[in-house]
Amino acid sequence: MLLWAVLALPAVTADRLGMNEPRPLWQQLAGLAVLAAAAALSRRQPLASFALTAALGLAATPALFSVSYGPALGVFAVLLGLRAPRSRPAVAAFVAVALVGTARIALVGVDPPPEWLVLTGTLLFGCVFPWLCGRYWRQSRALAEAGWLKAARLEDEQRHAEERARLRERARIAQDMHDSLGHELSLLALRAAALQVSPGLATDHRAAAADLRAAAADATDHLHRIIGVLREDDEPVPLAPAGESVRQLVARAAESGLPVRWEEPSDTTAAEVPEPGGVTSHLLHRVVREALTNAARHAPGAPVVVAVRNHAHGTTVTVTNGPATQEATATRGGSGLLGLRAAVTSVGGDFRAGAHGEGFRVRAYVPAQRSTTSARQPAGSPAGTLTAVTAPFTRARRRVALGLGAAAGAGAVLVGAAFGWYAYTETHSVLTPAAYAKLRPGTPYDEVAPVLPDREAHDPPTDRAPAPPAGAHCRYYRASGELLVSIDHFRLCFDTPGRQGRLISKDVVPGVGRPDPDREESTENGGPTR
Repeated sequence: MLLWAVLALPAVTADRLGMNEPRPLWQQLAGLAVLAAAAALSRRQPLASFALTAALGLAATPALFSVSYGPALGVFAVLLGLRAPRSRPAVAAFVAVALVGTARIALVGVDPPPEWLVLTGTLLFGCVFPWLCGRYWRQSRALAEAGWLKAARLEDEQRHAEERARLRERARIAQDMHDSLGHELSLLALRAAALQVSPGLATDHRAAAADLRAAAADATDHLHRIIGVLREDDEPVPLAPAGESVRQLVARAAESGLPVRWEEPSDTTAAEVPEPGGVTSHLLHRVVREALTNAARHAPGAPVVVAVRNHAHGTTVTVTNGPATQEATATRGGSGLLGLRAAVTSVGGDFRAGAHGEGFRVRAYVPAQRSTTSARQPAGSPAGTLTAVTAPFTRARRRVALGLGAAAGAGAVLVGAAFGWYAYTETHSVLTPAAYAKLRPGTPYDEVAPVLPDREAHDPPTDRAPAPPAGAHCRYYRASGELLVSIDHFRLCFDTPGRQGRLISKDVVPGVGRPDPDREESTENGGPTR
């Protein structure tokens, strides 16, 4: 009811203020009834509301624009863009209105070209442009709702990512504890074994050393079983640098009693080991540490050889041990080698471990790693996900903005064309005052035609002109080429409409606010001149 009351106000006041042609009361009431029906259907059937209002406008004037129903047409166009989910029915409605309006102008229009320009301008600025504004508003609301929903999803994903990061960090810590503590316990068992077989040691001390060795082996096995539960073999390699180089690791293992030696290659450049602190050096340190730990646990007393070879695009490390010379403590097999394989292959390297003669060999190739990281966001990151979600809405906004710009540009072109046509018609309908003064009543049309302009006045002031002679056919011409102001017009009346007629009267119709020259001449000379 409020919408109907607002839209009906221009329809009522325009007639009362004389801004429209006088209409019968039944037509005014019918227009208010149509507006009421359109307002009632505007929520569930916005296309029907717009169609009713457009039909009402076309019935009032072939050019569609009218003061009474123009505001209602724009309002229902906005509601059509805001509430209609699809755009094709609206475009079809605009095309239908244009076709019907063009047909009406061609059939009953007084001056078709200007009326068609008014129709086109009304369609663009009174229908298409408000409809695009409504669609932009609708898409903005949809984007805001999708943004809030996506924000909630991203918060959930962030919480899950943090939880996964905590679990991965626990697994990484467990891996480091397993590798480092297992290695240290293995070296402790080696020192206890060396102490056990040292000469001159008392029997009770020798038994204590044996117990210490067995306890270290059991602790290593328990550590593997407890912490190994938390390990994830597919974890990426942590970037924390190792505390020592591969050479220092081998030297410390040798000092602890492990029969290990560093094999120097013939090529000195091939023995260069990457400096600690990078991914390559950390992986090499981890491979050698795990291989030495396994050699101490599963092949005690066996000689171990560590060799490192540097290549153009990476580094190869080989750890080879012979057969065991002492009895090994029974321990459960672990997944240390599987973890090494996953770590090496994750950076594009190659890992091999297996029997070699009577012993065992571990070989790993680690390619050179770049220290810089790519700035591009991964596809699964929150930033990448947000970009992927907002991209369709960004494209939709761009399409709507382009539509608004196209409508505004087309409207500007049409306004320019309409003004150009207006200027052309007005300037080509000017009868100069000098030529008007030479015309005399009774002159044949053939003698008058050479001084007449190409066109007649587009909007003659018939309401201000005096009553024409009975049976006369009158033509109106402008007295000057001024635009957008009220000027004087000349009226020439002929006795017949064809070229056989004669001029029977001529009059000057003054512009609004201008003095009547005929009246002034009558006052000065005692009577008007025709």
